[in-house]
Amino acid sequence: MKNIRNFCIIAHIDHGKSTLADRLLETTKTLSERELQAQVLDDMDLEREKGITIKSHAIQMEYVYKGEKYVLNLIDTPGHVDFSYEVSRAIASCEGALLVVDATQGIQAQTISNLYLALNHDLEIVPVMNKIDMDSAMIDEVKDQIVDLLGCDPDSILAASGKTGQGIEQVLEAIIERIPAPKGDEQAPLQALIFDSVFNPFRGIIAYYRIFNGTLRKGERVKLFNTGSEYTADEVGVLKLKMHPREELRAGDVGYIISGLKTSADVKVGDTITAQRNPCSEAIAGFEDVKPMVFAGLYPVESDQYEDLRASLEKLHLNDASLTYEPESSLALGFGFRCGFLGLLHMEIIQERLYREFDMDVITTVPNVSYKVHTTKGDVLDVHNPSGLPEPTLISSIEEPYILAQIITKTEYLGNVIKLCIDKRGTLLNQVYITQDRVEINFDMPLAEIVFDFYDKLKSISRGYASFDYHQTGYKPSKLAKLDILLNGEPVDALSSLTYVDHAYDFGRKMCEKLKELIPRQQFDIAIQAAIGAKIIARETVKAVRKDVTAKCYGGDISRKRKLLEKQKKGKKRMRQVGNVEVPQEAFLAVLKME
Repeated sequence: MKNIRNFCIIAHIDHGKSTLADRLLETTKTLSERELQAQVLDDMDLEREKGITIKSHAIQMEYVYKGEKYVLNLIDTPGHVDFSYEVSRAIASCEGALLVVDATQGIQAQTISNLYLALNHDLEIVPVMNKIDMDSAMIDEVKDQIVDLLGCDPDSILAASGKTGQGIEQVLEAIIERIPAPKGDEQAPLQALIFDSVFNPFRGIIAYYRIFNGTLRKGERVKLFNTGSEYTADEVGVLKLKMHPREELRAGDVGYIISGLKTSADVKVGDTITAQRNPCSEAIAGFEDVKPMVFAGLYPVESDQYEDLRASLEKLHLNDASLTYEPESSLALGFGFRCGFLGLLHMEIIQERLYREFDMDVITTVPNVSYKVHTTKGDVLDVHNPSGLPEPTLISSIEEPYILAQIITKTEYLGNVIKLCIDKRGTLLNQVYITQDRVEINFDMPLAEIVFDFYDKLKSISRGYASFDYHQTGYKPSKLAKLDILLNGEPVDALSSLTYVDHAYDFGRKMCEKLKELIPRQQFDIAIQAAIGAKIIARETVKAVRKDVTAKCYGGDISRKRKLLEKQKKGKKRMRQVGNVEVPQEAFLAVLKME
């Protein structure tokens, strides 16, 4: 066990984690030259297209150092704030972490928050400065920033380049020398932490785990501590891009288990695998349950695909434990699911994965956060969906979730960033100058304000330099109103939303204008209205498509023309009573992209 090292790589987005992982795999000759490609661990099409890591990947390497062979288990992690749950799971199964900082950009918000995650688990931190081959690298400045952050010795910071491979040997040596070997007892009862799982249509559920105590042998009966389900370990082994079966794995190892399990409810990420004959007395205290930040309804485009959507979400949930879902129904869209996501990017990725991996086309309703509603009877309700709100007369107050937003930006963009946060109902808590031209500001602001387009706006006003991270701090009372959209007097429940009272008028007007562009013209006038309770605050009309009935009247008396127009008017009125208005799919998406 003394020759095993388990470590992960943590960094901000685009600081070069995946490229550094490529060089480590190349230097340890884990993959043949034919298998090597750029960002080899990002194996999902989506990850390659967007250039981001979405899933954490585990891979085993072997390296000979001072005549001894060492086994290195690397877990590569995502950098985006929406996937911080993946990072927390990787950190729970390691003893050390490489903290990668881009020498051209310095320390950014996600670097700090991922570092705190690692320090909470008492991991050994190895600071690595990446991209030192770039012309714009600020090596001394970034070194000072890392020393300020970690309080480490400047000589302990490694300089490397994931692109050219410079300094990679020193990184491998530092992993072996600085990161402690796993502690554990091979003779004790089996205790293994599941940190990920995938569904394979031929072999069932494949769970990835890290063994803390004991030994796991092929063919042994094992059980899951929390769900209590038992099964046989048909195959166990280690991950080296492909699966490599082994006869047994011992304490400290990271590997996979295939047991022919088909029901996804049996395997939960964060559960503990133990032996049936000699079970352990307690589960591993790993990582906490996920708290979704953003809620939205997912509905199948064809109503008979509801069961398919359920099956797809179950399989996707295996691979992404931060997704939560429960059934709900809507008047406009039929049956679907209320899903909880960690953020808007997470929601977009889930939608795209449903389409690509399961061929499921879904309609998404307006995303919103969960509110606490205090009724006049003294009850407190959790409301995830505006249609679940009680009557206005029964509500005494509504509380909405607040976050602590931590933004690091260059000083020249400070004014714009502060203005953006104040427009979003934020309160400035403090600002700290990290260096002469970099400042960290902390805001207390409502989560609902950052759900839509806050991140995009922040990036554009700071030319991509500002970095952003947040965590929830609790609930505060707020003046909120339920905004309904009516088509011909009928409310469309999928378009209703809870908004701040002072913003409701503008938001309602914009929504009406947007829907007027998107709803196709019918044979009758369509009134699009935005209402708060019984009060209409905005209205647009989609004009009817009319046939020119007066064309055959050339000359003659005006009363002949009027007679034909009146006749047409009666027909339109009757048509309006029987006609119904279809809301196109684009309308639901347009609401998300409203400026």
